[in-house]
Amino acid sequence: MTSLLIALVLVVGMALLIGGIVRLTFVPLAILFAVRERRAPAGPIGLGPMFAEPPTVAVVVPAYEEGVVIDACVASILATGYPRLSIVCVDDGSSDDTFARMQRLARKHPEVQAIRQPNAGKGAALNTGVAASSGEIVVMVDADGVFGHDTLIELLRGFRNERVGAVGGNDQPGNLDRVQTRFLALISHVGTGLMRRALDTLDLLPVVSGNLGAYRRDVLELTGPVRTDTLGEDLELTWRVHRAGYRVTFSPHAWVFAESPSTLHDLWRQRVRWARGLLQAVSIHRTMIGNPRYGAFGPYLLYNTLTQVTGPFLWLLGLVSLTALVGVDGASWLPASWLAWLLALSLVGSTALLVLALLLDQALADLRHLWTLPLWPLYSTLMSFVMLDAVRLELGRAENRWNKARRTGTVSVRGSDGAGPGS
Repeated sequence: MTSLLIALVLVVGMALLIGGIVRLTFVPLAILFAVRERRAPAGPIGLGPMFAEPPTVAVVVPAYEEGVVIDACVASILATGYPRLSIVCVDDGSSDDTFARMQRLARKHPEVQAIRQPNAGKGAALNTGVAASSGEIVVMVDADGVFGHDTLIELLRGFRNERVGAVGGNDQPGNLDRVQTRFLALISHVGTGLMRRALDTLDLLPVVSGNLGAYRRDVLELTGPVRTDTLGEDLELTWRVHRAGYRVTFSPHAWVFAESPSTLHDLWRQRVRWARGLLQAVSIHRTMIGNPRYGAFGPYLLYNTLTQVTGPFLWLLGLVSLTALVGVDGASWLPASWLAWLLALSLVGSTALLVLALLLDQALADLRHLWTLPLWPLYSTLMSFVMLDAVRLELGRAENRWNKARRTGTVSVRGSDGAGPGS
């Protein structure tokens, strides 16, 4: 029995080591992205090289019970000052004053259109907004998002050539009033700022975040409408863009600040929803997984699926095995010093990646949240349980519930005045 436990711990340790090596390869790729971005031509009018004149841009804002945040969202979009802009706000049957606020915004600003539909979900609201808009570029955002001054310009710069079908922005937490949200703001730079730069370099970016994403209308007409039967409509749509043969890019300076879950309960529900969205996308696009027909993206999806779906099970198996070994043989299986604990919990390597990500995002001010880093191992363990619960719900064919967190309206950044992260 002890031999089996040791073998399981070694297998998990080897898997974690391989995963760490893979993450390290992202470092030079992210740096290469930064170098390439600095040297890339801005195009004839300062936008993406494919634009000879400013394209018409339609921003679609789906909203359900978003009365507390919708005004700030629309105001920040208008404050970008983009010259050929329309904003389509779609109320998805809210019971609060969301639609009334949309109507007031529409009366005050000719760029804004307010639409109300019976409650049908975020995907249906997005489709309603896209159908009612006419922009050459369609930008999909969440109603709690606060734009930076250059957000739209930076998104358009992401259309580097004719093969780019979609561009994702850099979404960061905007409510920094809790320990949890400060921690999430800190580590988000690794997952968003660092990893997305690296994946863009390889043309393997797997998701355009629903918080902020720009799509060419002709590409959306080719891929079809947003699906309404999945909890990860942004992820699934991104995979369809890849399936259609178009590139997906990342625009790191296209900032949007949105509310992160401020309670553990809301964080759990959000992450379970995301995990179920991944599982549903894998099921919908299973023929893409590992398929070289889609270039390197097919094999990457296989790696991504293995690490994100089976990785948490492996991690928890190793944790249980290590606990059993300690129970059988004593504390000799545990790290003997604080440095050994830091190494075992991957905090040394993770902190190094974090500092690089902060440098790339020009967000060193967020180092003020560094004291929250001891939460990282606990967070990683929680995310493993999240995937277990998501698998349980999918196998049980549970209803697709959005479980949207209650908005607080807290905005800890200055967004539309040109401020970047860490403000």
